[in-house]
Amino acid sequence: MAFYLGLDFGTSGMRAIVLDQDKQIQFQASGRYPQHNLDWAKTWTQGLRELLSQIPEVLRRSLQGIAIDGTSASVLFCNAQGKPVAPPLLYNDARGASFLEQVRSIAPPNHVTLSATSSLTKLLWASHQPWFSEVRFLLHQADWLGFLLHGHFGISDYHNCLKLGYDVEQLQYPNWLTRSSWASYLPETVLTPGQPIAPVLPDWVDRYHLPANCQVCAGTTDSIAAFLASGASRPGEAVTSLGSTLVVKLLSRHRIDDARYGLYSHRLGNDWLVGGASNTGGAVLNRYFSPQELQRLSEQIKDDQESPLDYYPLLEPGERFPINDPQLLPRLEPRPTDSVQFLHGLLESMARIEARGYHLLQELGADPLLQVYTAGGGAGNEAWKGIRARHLGVPVLPSAHTEAAYGTALLARQGGQS
Repeated sequence: MAFYLGLDFGTSGMRAIVLDQDKQIQFQASGRYPQHNLDWAKTWTQGLRELLSQIPEVLRRSLQGIAIDGTSASVLFCNAQGKPVAPPLLYNDARGASFLEQVRSIAPPNHVTLSATSSLTKLLWASHQPWFSEVRFLLHQADWLGFLLHGHFGISDYHNCLKLGYDVEQLQYPNWLTRSSWASYLPETVLTPGQPIAPVLPDWVDRYHLPANCQVCAGTTDSIAAFLASGASRPGEAVTSLGSTLVVKLLSRHRIDDARYGLYSHRLGNDWLVGGASNTGGAVLNRYFSPQELQRLSEQIKDDQESPLDYYPLLEPGERFPINDPQLLPRLEPRPTDSVQFLHGLLESMARIEARGYHLLQELGADPLLQVYTAGGGAGNEAWKGIRARHLGVPVLPSAHTEAAYGTALLARQGGQS
């Protein structure tokens, strides 16, 4: 029997899921990142090895495909041997904000790259650093982890490359980008997510007892993987991923891109995944409450009653969607002495941000919202679910599979069978 492995490297941790030919889960494993992580590249590499080692050997010996998802616009700057020459810049790193004018001088108006956290803005920032002379390629998190497995450099997928400026409609880099001085640092080959790249390297075959013909396939981003896992399939269906951050994706027949709001569209077959990612989410909740406290206090919230507290819950200044403002300040006052009231206010405010995002998509021409599936760690919070349903005004359903790794495993199955 053949098996297929999906690896998810999200905002707070990592997960592996192995599927069989019938899309049934045969194994899953997970791990958390260190709380105070100073070396992300080392953490991801160790995580890749740990996840592989946890898979039973009987499954590893029959793996036919592997695919990886990573956080959108998390990038590494690598030398000609594929070694990072500087620490990775994560998805929410906005230090390139001062280079937005340079991006604006070459990119079309309201383009997805016109964000302080886009991959292209990060490339411009990096080009002014003293270590940049050693750089040969920019690679996204999923690209780099895939490279470790297959050894072919400069390969990416068109989901990860969107925020680098890749034209996902024409399936090529646009002229305004290829004419720029940064063109030589772009991934040379951009594939369809799930497309086979190459077999795993012999070192991985020997160490982990993998088949020599096991294909490493082009990956995707963590939020798109969560959408693929959800079961959503028709225009108007959406997925909200409630992880460390809050990500919304609506399947639409109409493409919408508007950098003023941090809004962009990914290609998905003949349709478009329209949405954006907010910096609010579970990471804010985890700052104030333990998992046990979240469960206990949530059970005391009356989700049919609106909280009067109006917050904008962020860990630090800066927001991406539905407000695109790298300087936006967190708003977490007044804080009541009652912890239930405080948590209610946080959940209510996050639900308002989510609803504001979906309303914005429809105002700009996306298909009407029909129902929302929920993925991520926050999917099991019943109080949050009730509050969100009240604000969204449509059914809020659990995803068929809540883990992004399941969606990535589907890509591995697609590529491994081709």
